[in-house]
Amino acid sequence: MRRLAALLLVALGLAPGTWWRSPLPPVDVRQVVTFTPLRVPGADLGPLELAGVWELRSSHEHFGSYSALIALADGTLFAASDRGRMLRFPAPGVPQPEVHLDFFAGRERAHRKQADLEALARDPASGRIWAAFEITNRIERHDPATGAVEAVSPEAMRDWRSWFGAEAMVRLADGRFVVLAEGSPRWFGNEMPGLLFPSDPVAGAMPKRFRFVPPDGFRPVDMAQLPDGRVLILLRKVDWRVPPRFSGRLVLADPSTIRDGQPWRIELVANLAEPLPTDNYEGLAVDSDGHGGAVLWLISDDNEMALQRTLLLKLLWRPNREARGTIRAPR
Repeated sequence: MRRLAALLLVALGLAPGTWWRSPLPPVDVRQVVTFTPLRVPGADLGPLELAGVWELRSSHEHFGSYSALIALADGTLFAASDRGRMLRFPAPGVPQPEVHLDFFAGRERAHRKQADLEALARDPASGRIWAAFEITNRIERHDPATGAVEAVSPEAMRDWRSWFGAEAMVRLADGRFVVLAEGSPRWFGNEMPGLLFPSDPVAGAMPKRFRFVPPDGFRPVDMAQLPDGRVLILLRKVDWRVPPRFSGRLVLADPSTIRDGQPWRIELVANLAEPLPTDNYEGLAVDSDGHGGAVLWLISDDNEMALQRTLLLKLLWRPNREARGTIRAPR
């Protein structure tokens, strides 16, 4: 019974943060977060090079449970949680960093609608941010210049199951959007639905449907585009033991190969396994390294559980190295 109870607590933690909401005191939007570097032995990461691992800690009520991550124009990182909270912070190493913790878009919106925020996307030209919500299968567009918020529940996402809905989203450089569901519309299926919007979904764009077939047991949790136009997809798998174990993978896919109704071909880039610190990595951001390459940032969701941590992983993309292998999607 103790094992069953522990597993149930973890399962509820992995579900959207609705289970953990409670009234909060007035918000102090500036709060120190500690970044503790972790020493990690070298790991075989294919075309990636490990550049740093940090454990993040804070006593602030808004901290933790991060399920989405994007890089902003000023070089800071912006994380959002499935409880509708945000954390904006500079890369580790900045002396006396200014860190902001707050509601993602206001206290009332967080309590009413934003307990299932799972993905973020950004337009670097306008600064607009899009958020995807898993339970409601909704996409919101936030304009930081005006404060305007607009939303849509795409018809193509109506049959996505509530707790296995919109989980990963990326805005491509050409203005198209890719959205992946976390689970299959069928209870025991391993094919996740995917959508390719030709433009902003909030503006009414009609998507092309395709299929996403990850390795057995893995689910997509975030996406980000590389400078060469290809997309990195973060996958996660949960091993239901006490305490739970998490496995992660990074796979690579080319948006130009998406075909209506067909599986999207993916290539394995790296296994996020020991000796790396493993946890529930759910957020992925890509930023330029200023030399034609890219910096990858991954953040983990601690599910507000004492057994888990908020980890930040920095990886350098080295495209001259070969990928680890190919995962061939079924026809």
